[in-house]
Order: sequence, then structure tokens, then C-alpha cells
Amino acid sequence: MASRIPRNLAWASAFVVACLGAAWAGAASVPSPKRVTLTGEVIDSWCQTTGIMVALGTAHHQCAIWCAVGGIPVGLRTDDGTLYTILRVDQDKRNVANPRLLTIQTHQISVTADLIERDGNRYLLIDQVLDDHGIVNRTHGDYGIQPFGE
Repeated sequence: MASRIPRNLAWASAFVVACLGAAWAGAASVPSPKRVTLTGEVIDSWCQTTGIMVALGTAHHQCAIWCAVGGIPVGLRTDDGTLYTILRVDQDKRNVANPRLLTIQTHQISVTADLIERDGNRYLLIDQVLDDHGIVNRTHGDYGIQPFGE
């Protein structure tokens, strides 16, 4: 029996080393951020990806603010339809109910940011909003103002 304990300990140690090695290799494969300049509409990711509402422009403005205040991640949708999740804007690390993000919700903005792509997702760490064009996507004429919850 005494000879089995060291062997079991050796197997357990080998397992721990293998797990730590895999974790280290995974951490080493995290891509470096890429510097980008993008222009797009600030969106809430829930309505944009689910299609539950129009999710664009003036028809969706108030709902987008409510979603952002409620903790739904805010994103940037470029003209080609690419979606980016905003993790930071203007050095403020809060992305949930961030006052800066609330004031630019549904606006078309141009930004400089670090782009991190991982597991098929695109994340932005925005350093600076270069230009705020305001709400340029005037969808309320086509869709009316979309009331929340109807």
C-alpha cells in the first residue's frame, strides 16, 4: 500500500503540471490589441442581435439608453454590419451604465481604439471619441418610436 501512495502522488503532480502548462499556453495565445479607427452607430447588443426591436437610430434611441442603464453591453455597429462590444471609453473602465456611453447612445461616432479579437468576438477599448455626428440614422419616420416592452 505504501508504494501506491507515491505513484498516485506522482500521477496527481503530473496532472497538475499538465493543467498549469495548458493554462499558461492559453494565456500566451491571447492576441495583442490592434490599433484601429472606426466609425459606426452606438448600439445596445441585446436588441441588435435578437432583432426584438428595430434596434437602430431614432426609433430605438430611448430603448437603447434603458438597455445600457440596465446593464446590456453597449457596442459599435459599423456600416458593413460588423459588431464590436465596447469595454471602455475615455479611460473610464465602467461599461455598465457608463454616463459617457449613455450620452452617445444611437449616435454615429468615430473612435480610435484598441481592438481585441478573441473567440470570434470583437472588443473595443476606446481611447478617444474623435467625432460625434449625433443621431444620423432617422428611423422613426419608418418605424415610429419603439416603446419599451410592447
